[in-house]
Amino acid sequence: MSKIINMKLPSILNKGENHIQITAEQLLKNAEMHREQKIIKTDDRIRDEEELNSVKESRRKQFEQKCNAQRYFIGHWIKYAQWEESLQEFRRARSVYERALELDYKNVGLWLKYIEMEMKHKFINHARNVFERAIDILPRVDQFWFKYAYMEEILGEYQKARAVFQRWMEWNPAEKAWMAFLSFEQRMNEEENCRKIMYQFMDAHPKLSTYLKVAKFEIKSKNFDQARQVLEQTLEDLGQEALKEEYFVFFANFETKNKEFDRAREIYRFGLENIPKEKSKKLYTDYLTFEKQFGKKDEIDDLIFSQRRIHYKQLIEQNSNNYDAWFDLVNLEIATNHYNRTVETFEAAVKQVPPIAEKRYWRRYIYLWYTYAVYEEYDQNNIEKSQQIFERALKVVPHKMFTFSKLWIMYANQQLRAENLEMARKIYGVAIGKCPTEKIFNSYIEMEMQLANVDKVRQLYQRYAEIFKDNPTPWIRWAELERSLDEKERYRGIFEIAINNNQIDMPETLWKAYIDNEIEEQEYNNVRELYERLLDRTQHVKVWLSYAQFEQSLGEKERCRAILQRGEDLLKKEDSKEERAILLENWKEIEVSFGDQKEIEAIKKKQPQRIIKKRKIISYLEDGSLDEDAGQEEYYDYIFPGDKNANGILKMMERAKMFKKEKLLQERQEKEQQQQNKEQE
Repeated sequence: MSKIINMKLPSILNKGENHIQITAEQLLKNAEMHREQKIIKTDDRIRDEEELNSVKESRRKQFEQKCNAQRYFIGHWIKYAQWEESLQEFRRARSVYERALELDYKNVGLWLKYIEMEMKHKFINHARNVFERAIDILPRVDQFWFKYAYMEEILGEYQKARAVFQRWMEWNPAEKAWMAFLSFEQRMNEEENCRKIMYQFMDAHPKLSTYLKVAKFEIKSKNFDQARQVLEQTLEDLGQEALKEEYFVFFANFETKNKEFDRAREIYRFGLENIPKEKSKKLYTDYLTFEKQFGKKDEIDDLIFSQRRIHYKQLIEQNSNNYDAWFDLVNLEIATNHYNRTVETFEAAVKQVPPIAEKRYWRRYIYLWYTYAVYEEYDQNNIEKSQQIFERALKVVPHKMFTFSKLWIMYANQQLRAENLEMARKIYGVAIGKCPTEKIFNSYIEMEMQLANVDKVRQLYQRYAEIFKDNPTPWIRWAELERSLDEKERYRGIFEIAINNNQIDMPETLWKAYIDNEIEEQEYNNVRELYERLLDRTQHVKVWLSYAQFEQSLGEKERCRAILQRGEDLLKKEDSKEERAILLENWKEIEVSFGDQKEIEAIKKKQPQRIIKKRKIISYLEDGSLDEDAGQEEYYDYIFPGDKNANGILKMMERAKMFKKEKLLQERQEKEQQQQNKEQE
């Protein structure tokens, strides 16, 4: 079934005639003009010797002209010589090559073409002569030596080939040449010559890869002792250059195959200690595999510790004040139970004193001393060494600028454990004299309390209070101590001295502690007296509330209400609206707890109404003038019933609420009316 294809005819955009018309005659004429002419071959056959000589002479002239025109273009000379070679005119070809060599004797390709011609036509002596000239002039061109030796070997002249190689080796060529010489001797089955070549090669190229090749050669020849000697000599001869992963991996694998496991282990460890971690990943992996196969658990642990030790030392080399790295290294050495190495690490760590005399830079550093002293005392049971460490640490810290209370306390506690009480007291005394801190006082007092030395504790509290004059803590603790000893007059006397000291910060803590102690003693009259004395000093709302809550706890309703009423009257007089509102709110809660409904209703009527007001923000410009464009801020204000102008303000607020309510009602009615009208339409 034929398939019909609908093809769209091309549309002609311009149907006008072309101003240049081409006829069929012109098309045919153009084709005839450009038709290729038939090439007629000429008869170039040479019919006699005279004609041959004529052609040769003509070609030679052409070559000579080209060579004269471009004397240093060696391609013309090579073509010239090869043409003469093709005519079996070897003397002429040699002459051309010689003339070319006079122009460019360093051209390796020219020499090779010359040599290939002599070898191709079996002019062996000529080839040898050219080789000799080439290697004398260009002894560093390995290709001449390779071809020369290969030619002699092909001809069966093995002694001559060996002589060529030996002459070549005198020039100390590259590795490839030595390997070629070795391969030649191996083909000749000259084992001793092979060994001599390898050792000459090692002397000529003293580098790691060369030594490893010699070792592999000895291993292949099953001379294991000689191979081991070469590998040991590698490290002696090359030094730092030999400290590479491939060397240790090869050496260790060699010893492992020979079942010298101890030697292999030492090689692995030496390599890991002397090669950076990032360059010894394969060595570490092989060592781990080795220990899993042939080692014990302790040896595997030593391997892991060794690798971590290297890592920590690298971090310390980058920053000697990296105390986190020092801690990791110290803890690692402690875990290995190697005392000498641990002590060396501690000593190296504590020598890295922070360069800046600021306490925040010393915090991590001083913990090295703590750890060192604790290690000597608890792990090694060396109390004398621990004491010496503490003394050294105290000499290092600049106590005039800052101190570490924990250092003094740990030193004193260490002396207590050593049953040296006088020394412990002396340490605390020196600390208080040089750099007194609250922690030192508290620790010293705690020690004396455990020893039931009350007189000493009193002296310490007195000294504590004298040094820290603005701190209420020593006074409170001192008073509580006297109270615990049933020395009531003493503890009250201490509190009285303290509350009359105007230098103390936060005196409210003293008053609270004094009042709480009197409440515990059930001296309620004294408590009331203290509250009254406190109210003479401050009229803070919290004092009034605390006083009222005290009376509430005793069930003294009338006293409680009287106190709250006094407080409200005073706050009303001072126009402290917010504090007054707080007092009334708490008063309401107290009345609720009493359960007197009449009083509850009465206090509810006193509760203020909170309103939001706006006031101008007071701000000043750079020139000191008042900023008129600072804006306004909102704040809360309180309106108390019964106050002056309060009724008028409340009535005004009621009217505003009613007006707003009526307006909302009116808007709702209008919307309903509009909705009804729409429905009717």
